[in-house]
Amino acid sequence: MADNRGSSEEASSSRVIRVVFLALLLDLLGFTLILPLLPSILDHYSQTGDNVYQSLQSVVDWFRGAVGVPMETKYNSVLFGGLIGSLYSLLQFLSSPITGALSDDYGRKPLLLLTTIGLMASYVLWAFSHSFTVFLLSRIVGGICKGNVSLCTAIVADLPCPKARNKGMAMIGVAFSLGFTLGPLMGAYFALRLKDAEVFYQGPAMLAVLFSLADLLFIFFMLPETLQKGASESSGLQQQSGDLLHPVALFNFTAVRRTENPPSEQKMQNLKVLGLVYFTYLFLFSGLEFTLSFLTHQRFQFSSMQQGKMFFFIGITMAVIQGGYARRIRPGHQIQTVSMAIITLIPAFLLVGIAWNLTLLYSGLFLYSFAAAIVVPCLSTQVSGHGSASQKGTVMGILRSLGALARALGPIVASSVYWLAGAELCFIISSVFFIVPLILLSRLKRQKEE
Repeated sequence: MADNRGSSEEASSSRVIRVVFLALLLDLLGFTLILPLLPSILDHYSQTGDNVYQSLQSVVDWFRGAVGVPMETKYNSVLFGGLIGSLYSLLQFLSSPITGALSDDYGRKPLLLLTTIGLMASYVLWAFSHSFTVFLLSRIVGGICKGNVSLCTAIVADLPCPKARNKGMAMIGVAFSLGFTLGPLMGAYFALRLKDAEVFYQGPAMLAVLFSLADLLFIFFMLPETLQKGASESSGLQQQSGDLLHPVALFNFTAVRRTENPPSEQKMQNLKVLGLVYFTYLFLFSGLEFTLSFLTHQRFQFSSMQQGKMFFFIGITMAVIQGGYARRIRPGHQIQTVSMAIITLIPAFLLVGIAWNLTLLYSGLFLYSFAAAIVVPCLSTQVSGHGSASQKGTVMGILRSLGALARALGPIVASSVYWLAGAELCFIISSVFFIVPLILLSRLKRQKEE
């Protein structure tokens, strides 16, 4: 009887993981179509004399002057794109915890359908963005509605078996790697292919609308509701709103205490440590990831095509590692594996920082890809075990929020250090700072043993 129930749960979990993987892949394909087009889109709007564009350009010019970035179109595009990316991440920081908490009250599927409709609206705005103001509005709407990732991690966190949760988080990582590898290629292809469109980005924008429509239908017909019946407790979102918006409360996971049976102090302390590890890792990682474009252009004179090939190599390597190794990591071994991966990042970024030839660069990028494929899925799996069944959306939403804040701040700090201190020193200093999440992880280990 127990064996039959176990087999049934395993089959049900496998089906949920497959549906989540495909739904998230469709979402990410639509989301990443714009990435290779962003410099050309910004160049297009720079010629229209849009007031909002000019205001943001003045911010970029101020930053460039403050940290000494050379006057070059390539660097301006990267910095301007980074500014828009930081705005997008800040909106994610604000919206992810609220989306997660709402899913604890109303279910994962309704919120996932709602956020997908919001994303579709943002792509429609992009397709008809004849001014930079409308384009920026499309990014703002997208940033607020981009709750699919935190909701998908909450769905996986709902799964009853730790082994299934680990596999599910790894498959979410595979979806990310494939989405960020294939989506940009498709965006570039359709921008060149559909020459009859009124503007070059209309083809990719309409394709993004189609991807989100397909995602909406797929979720509606194929995704089961994973929030257990009777598990939902009214979280009193108005009472929680401060806990879901205040940075200190988010780092302390204060909203997770808002339940009749709050977690023990030990579990809350572990959860806070995991949140800090996640934030510090992504703060350092996203900063170095952002400055990689500066380094390869400045040192190796990489064209946009060569940079595209480099990110394709990174994406494929990550997908293979996540699909082959990360999803087979046994429950209870995540912390040890994350420590190993972060240790690997130290020589990875040192190699990239001092690389004087492509062999050294790609050796560093291989180690970088290995670590990147492991850390976030394993930390997500570890965090997913915290909180009651009615709080998984809140927990994963807060974790996603901390990651978004790290991705908003990391590129600004890293690019400042890059241009003020130089490429080598930037990568060396940052790689040394990876000791911080390692120290936090060792503290978590001691707490577990106590």
